[in-house]
Amino acid sequence: MSIRGQEQVEKKYNPLDSTLKIVKRKDDLDPMCDDDDDCLRAEMSCGHAVTPDSLTLWCRSQLDEGNYKFRCPAVVEGTTQCNKLWSYQEVRRLADLSVEEMQHFEETMARLAAAQYCEIQPCPKCKTSVERKNLSNLCVRCPICTADQKKTYQFCWQCQRQWKGPGPRSDRCDNDGCINGDLQLLQTCKTISLPAVEGVTDCPSIRVCPTCGMKVEHSRQYCKNINCPRCHMEFCFVCLKLKRECCKTSSPYKICPSGVAPRQTSIPVWQRK
Repeated sequence: MSIRGQEQVEKKYNPLDSTLKIVKRKDDLDPMCDDDDDCLRAEMSCGHAVTPDSLTLWCRSQLDEGNYKFRCPAVVEGTTQCNKLWSYQEVRRLADLSVEEMQHFEETMARLAAAQYCEIQPCPKCKTSVERKNLSNLCVRCPICTADQKKTYQFCWQCQRQWKGPGPRSDRCDNDGCINGDLQLLQTCKTISLPAVEGVTDCPSIRVCPTCGMKVEHSRQYCKNINCPRCHMEFCFVCLKLKRECCKTSSPYKICPSGVAPRQTSIPVWQRK
């Protein structure tokens, strides 16, 4: 269902729309959907059929997971996914996005794309987006506030308050309560088991990617390796080594020889190339 204005409107394709390739077959994005002849599907560029609702839900879920590029999840051979890249223009058209949905999609995609290549946060004073170029320095200068006040205005990237104390620093500023929430979360998160991985019964539920430092969780399905949605490096959630290193000594479905790596006490700085 799509919210347009104040009313909920069911999304349906127009069978007379010549710009769409309308088909009457199962929805490839929703395996639970039956072959109701009254429910029209459209064919994506990869050849798989969708309804506007199933396409919207799938692409929203990808945005929620930090992915701003949309790929077809339809299974083509056994467990192999189609993985064809869809353009946003195609998604927008076939998902029949409302104005509100388009705004959400485009703002989220822009934020995720920017985060892949640079560190951006709003200045706590003027709310202007500011890039942090030195990823090991929490003391950041806002050029807008500095120009307006005709004196340097700096804020703490970590606690989002005006900078207090000497700088540069990578751990904290001198404001009370300036702590790294991500590090605190790494130390206090619950532990989980990985049912599909033999021997893994007590693993921290949250890790940071050993390459870029992004927080990630394991779905608790399939093998122990996961793909970072930001830097796209694949690593072992158990021992925290890159997949290519971990697989030299163990199977994806067995605990690593070194066991479960302890809780992380530092967050890597992503050295973008």
